[in-house]
Amino acid sequence: MIEHGYAVSGMSCAQSVTEEITVLPGVAEVDVDVATGRVLVRAETTLTEDDVRAAIEEAGFTYEGVADLVP
Repeated sequence: MIEHGYAVSGMSCAQSVTEEITVLPGVAEVDVDVATGRVLVRAETTLTEDDVRAAIEEAGFTYEGVADLVP
């Protein structure tokens, strides 16, 4: 598994972000921490930043970029 960390601002709902990212190819697990604005994704493949950005924006939030895996 490959772990990816992302920073998201304006999150008020973990479910919508999880649902949008989960449908990306290769994604196995998504952990969202609304309080810190961090999203941890475990995937079988490397994810493209454009795909992740699009998924987060589709959920209605702002993609801030790649984040450290440990807050």
